[in-house]
Amino acid sequence: MVFKASDNRYDNMKVRRAGNSGLQLPALSFGTWHSFGDDANFKDSQKIMLAAFDRGIFSFDLANNYGPDSGAAERMFGQIYQQDLKPYRDELIITTKAGFHMWPGVYGNFSSKKTLTAALDQSLERMGLDYVDIYYSHRFDPNTRLEETAEALDLLVRQGKALYIGISNYDGPQTEKMIKLFKELHTPFVVNQSSYNMLNREPANDGTLKALADNHDGFVAYGPLAEGLLTSKYLGGIPEDIHLHWTNNFILENGQDKAIAKLNKLNEIAKNRDQTLAQMSLAWLLSDPTVVSVVTGASKVNHLDDNLKALDNLDFTTDELEAIDKIVKEK
Repeated sequence: MVFKASDNRYDNMKVRRAGNSGLQLPALSFGTWHSFGDDANFKDSQKIMLAAFDRGIFSFDLANNYGPDSGAAERMFGQIYQQDLKPYRDELIITTKAGFHMWPGVYGNFSSKKTLTAALDQSLERMGLDYVDIYYSHRFDPNTRLEETAEALDLLVRQGKALYIGISNYDGPQTEKMIKLFKELHTPFVVNQSSYNMLNREPANDGTLKALADNHDGFVAYGPLAEGLLTSKYLGGIPEDIHLHWTNNFILENGQDKAIAKLNKLNEIAKNRDQTLAQMSLAWLLSDPTVVSVVTGASKVNHLDDNLKALDNLDFTTDELEAIDKIVKEK
């Protein structure tokens, strides 16, 4: 059966611009970090991705190492794109990243010119694309000059393999340096994508958000729900074997009881806003105009719809923001 997208797909989606660039993104982007590997069911993956597009989510966030195994998410997306989404290519923002381990040898990792070039060629082949809309250096490379990484990304734009450039997991000082290099090269740098949520304020604390705002660039947040902590799932208790992203491990460093108490206090604020804790967490991120889009994953359509309800109320009172900050800062 041929997929025909909903005629009303853009009616309710909020769209935000990345700084003063021409890039616009939906407030929520569709992430493929964990649920679209070789072990995923194709029909289920197809259903959720097409449901996302039908609801105005036109940005799909990938990376060459997303799976499991590495490359699997790109292959899965490529299948769905070729079968269903190809007629809509000019509406889609398709992004990918390179920088984590992908193949044997010294060039299968980090952000050298050779690595970034080879990785993008492989990604385009896996997805069946001529170009991606945003290509990211997935992490800072401590052994390669920033100039080389910036020049490699710039070259890939000039070769027509990417329209825009992003960086991911770069801290504030690293972001500032890259912005300066991109300006010198006239590279269309648009966003930094990093882990950011109500409990993990690192991009605000290390100067990343300020550097982007000062230079009229944008920020894309991943991990907005801290692997489920910022949902109703753990209000009654957190299992000992919970697996958090490395950027969020510190959240439990003062013990699970204190974390649970914080979550329940935040949940009370959410209730008063007629939102779930997850919805308030997404809305909180989007209350910052520098945040262009929030990457959310979903394996079921009802989860997707629950997340989208966050967009119904993005406004916070000063009292609400202060109360949230006070709870988060509790030791």
